[in-house]
Amino acid sequence: MLARVPRGKITTYSELARAAGLKNGQRAVGRIMSKNPYPSIIPCHRVVRSTGDVGGYAYGTEVKEEMLSREGVALGGGRISDMDSVMHRFG
Repeated sequence: MLARVPRGKITTYSELARAAGLKNGQRAVGRIMSKNPYPSIIPCHRVVRSTGDVGGYAYGTEVKEEMLSREGVALGGGRISDMDSVMHRFG
């Protein structure tokens, strides 16, 4: 299954884990995302913490925030400003 988060949207580690059928697999998703060798093809910067915090990124949090901002995701203080308006859920 290829789970794609559209440009300008975000999802959470737990939502992605649920979509992949991994019960309580948010940490596993985080580990997988941290090893992504193709971040421009597989946009792992669109996966954030369920609290709204941007979370980590292999190239630094500032880069992740800049990428999200360029895609139109509003941020404030390292957090997604309005999760509901940009949240992508899988089927």
